[in-house]
Amino acid sequence: QVQLVESGGGLVQPGGSLRLSCAISGSIVRLGTMAWYRQVPGKQREFIASITMIRSTNYADSVKGRFTISRDNAKNMLFLEMNNLKPDDTAVYYCNSILNDGTWGQGTQVTVSS
Repeated sequence: QVQLVESGGGLVQPGGSLRLSCAISGSIVRLGTMAWYRQVPGKQREFIASITMIRSTNYADSVKGRFTISRDNAKNMLFLEMNNLKPDDTAVYYCNSILNDGTWGQGTQVTVSS
């Protein structure tokens, strides 16, 4: 099964930026539409953004205009550029296909705090 490894999280001040990466041990093309999710302890995992094979994108209202999802099919990588971060963006961020048929990784922690 395809393994997913997220990286790039960290501590950032409100208004700051981070770029998350997702390394896919397999073919990102086989996974098709890819997505980013995030989860806060005690809450359900939340959809953030998705990108199709032809790079059509979709975003949750909470991140629209601030986050940008992209993919590199040749390198089997998925990215999430996050700008103008807010404390409510604090969460563990995960990547997976939109059908969640990759093996969930450990995620990467993003903390937005002054």
